[in-house]
Amino acid sequence: MTELPGDPDAPEPADPALLPADLARQLEALGGQLVWRIGKDELSDEIVVRLGFASATPRFAHLARLRSAGDAELQAALAEHRVVIEWVD
Repeated sequence: MTELPGDPDAPEPADPALLPADLARQLEALGGQLVWRIGKDELSDEIVVRLGFASATPRFAHLARLRSAGDAELQAALAEHRVVIEWVD
């Protein structure tokens, strides 16, 4: 099961100050290499989070388009565990 923000069963996120310095640097570097798109699927209206490395950015264009979703729609989808996470290679 994917842990989503707002999931009462999910563990609390680690405090970056408590991470070993090397791990914190590695996570920061990884975060700088990621791109994402969030929106509603054209066909199903599901909230989709597409995530991949920056090198995969051209492949995002070949996937079904995502329509914009408002903050309220995103919050409702998170609360109801209706978010689809896709990794883009």
